[in-house]
Amino acid sequence: MAPLLKLEGVSKDFYGASVLEDVNFSLERGEILGLVGENGAGKTTLMSILFGMPAIAETGGYRGRIFLDGNEVSFTSPFDALDAGFGMVHQEFSLIPGFEAAENIMLDREPVKSNYATSVFGPRLSTLRRDLMMEHAKSAIDRLGVKIEPSMLVSEMPVGHKQFTEIAREIDRENIKILVLDEPTAVLTESEAEVLLNALKSLASSGIGIIFISHRLHEITQAASRVIVLRDGRVIKDQKNDNLKAADLAVWMVGREIDKDTKEKNRDLTGEAFSVEKLWVDMPGETVRNISFSVKQGEIFGIGGLAGQGKLGIPNGIMGLFPSGGKIFFDGNEIPLGDPAAVLKAGMAFVSEDRRGVGLLLDESLDWNIAFGAMQSQGAFLKHFFGLITQRDEKAMRRLADEYIAKLEIKCTSCRQPARELSGGNQQKVCLAKAFALKPRLLFVSEPTRGIDVGAKKIVLDTLLSYNREQGTTIVMVSSELEELRSICDRVAIVSEGKIAGILAPDRPAAEFGMFMAGTFPPEEA
Repeated sequence: MAPLLKLEGVSKDFYGASVLEDVNFSLERGEILGLVGENGAGKTTLMSILFGMPAIAETGGYRGRIFLDGNEVSFTSPFDALDAGFGMVHQEFSLIPGFEAAENIMLDREPVKSNYATSVFGPRLSTLRRDLMMEHAKSAIDRLGVKIEPSMLVSEMPVGHKQFTEIAREIDRENIKILVLDEPTAVLTESEAEVLLNALKSLASSGIGIIFISHRLHEITQAASRVIVLRDGRVIKDQKNDNLKAADLAVWMVGREIDKDTKEKNRDLTGEAFSVEKLWVDMPGETVRNISFSVKQGEIFGIGGLAGQGKLGIPNGIMGLFPSGGKIFFDGNEIPLGDPAAVLKAGMAFVSEDRRGVGLLLDESLDWNIAFGAMQSQGAFLKHFFGLITQRDEKAMRRLADEYIAKLEIKCTSCRQPARELSGGNQQKVCLAKAFALKPRLLFVSEPTRGIDVGAKKIVLDTLLSYNREQGTTIVMVSSELEELRSICDRVAIVSEGKIAGILAPDRPAAEFGMFMAGTFPPEEA
């Protein structure tokens, strides 16, 4: 019997660079295939080919052959792929915020009923069968083992619920044969990720073939029956999961050992750089209630916690992106809340968790993206003539961009490449470079390694450490990855229900962090 999916010699050149070269593998019915690789290895491009994304055809198409159920296919649009039985959940959400969960899950497949008006004016005036929509949505959500109200607005959901809604939409399709998940757990907590992995195994047992892309390698070893490793656009491993270890996958991905122990232990830090008093932030899904803490000069201060508990609201509120109240002090001076310009002028900068919506000018070049913040808030990279004419210093912008492209190992064709064309992980590195260009004295970094592979993650963390040590920059780092926080932070605050549950030294037992996340311990000073 022919495999459910088979790729033969798939290759792709993208903007003058080879992204995929002679990729061959197959997917069986009911199999979970783990696909791993560093950012820029070609994973997302490969899935774009499978799903018939327009960007592939617009850049010259691809070489090679793809077979579905033994028949050669070549999709020219995502609609063709959907009709053939493909479902795909991308890294970036594609939900309509103002719609309910059920409306998003049933989008373009809504059950309708005729009425008097349809007999006169046609089917466009048919009435939605909301009862059937809710029934379908609830069934799909229940298959995932999560509790989400079908009537809940997407705009009011925590980020984890949005991800489950995306997946529910795909598995509700009647002809679903292959489900592609691109970093589905990147925005999920560990408990949510465990629920999803169990759901994937259940879906696979029903005969659906699943391609599971993740940088959380331990999840790949838990869920996948076979693993494909891409490196520089080539398949370098096609391995059955016979007790595979995450460390093995990491070495195959990057071709080198990953050293996790990067942190200088027990630094002696004195003097207060930044403090927060009774901060509240009205950020949907990440509400902050009455939080107070202080950060020492030159410290890397971590903030962790489960999704939806408020950790992301802290930097977003401080930087003026959402309504907030309370007081913040920097270098002994009170900084007004709700005024992003005042915060930047004081010497603070922010790398947002929303790299595409907040962090980048997607259609502009990398040098423009990296220099833009410093140009806008500090007047940098501008040349003035006779006090009347102002012109961008293009050479200085290119020098700056080339410096960070080399330092952060950003995979691109040149600093003139538009940010939109980079992989998600490389876009994240551009956001970091943009913040570094401001030369801040206090840097907020929110989910700095979200969707970044293990090799790139080390580069980003090492860069933050280096920037902290060499420049003396104080860093407040918010992350869903507890081990990431423990690896480089001097102290870690755990947020639960919008409040600080506790502040711990990074070498405290992991169980203690878990208990604080669950709200077991009363608040205490560290």
